[in-house]
Amino acid sequence: MPSQKPRVRRVPVALPENGTSEQPWYRSIRFSGFSLLMLAIIVLFVVVLAPSLRTLIQQQEQITQQQREVASQKADVAQKKKDVARWDDPAYIEAQARDRLLYVYPGEESYLVMGAENQKSGSTPTTDSGTPVSSKVQTPKVDWVQAMLSSVLESGLTEKTQQQLVAPDVSGTGDTK
Repeated sequence: MPSQKPRVRRVPVALPENGTSEQPWYRSIRFSGFSLLMLAIIVLFVVVLAPSLRTLIQQQEQITQQQREVASQKADVAQKKKDVARWDDPAYIEAQARDRLLYVYPGEESYLVMGAENQKSGSTPTTDSGTPVSSKVQTPKVDWVQAMLSSVLESGLTEKTQQQLVAPDVSGTGDTK
């Protein structure tokens, strides 16, 4: 039996010459009813699902933010547990009592130097107003309690205005200016 092959005849095709007007590419697209229906369904899905997708994305961002906060708080809890565990060590407790509370053992002497970190070597210390600090103990020449009490009573019982009232001298110099 001879095999029956369909006969194929090849015909050369030539492109038309410039005699016809050229159509735009979108004119060659053909839409069937089924393709229009599928396009409408896809548009409907996009319209229906877009708000839900936006909500989903926002919720995912909130979840990641909450997870970061939880991780941060877990790290903080772990650090606090380490700090609490350090207080079980008697040497740590002793060091904290010496540093924070300035405790010393009986017989020891403790010296506290204040303001040494910002002082230049060889210069004399000064007060906030710029006057040099004296090395001898001074006795104030004014009773500041009495001056404060008289100031309060005078300001409460007088008929003078605020500009007419004068503050008492509590500088300790005894100078009345």
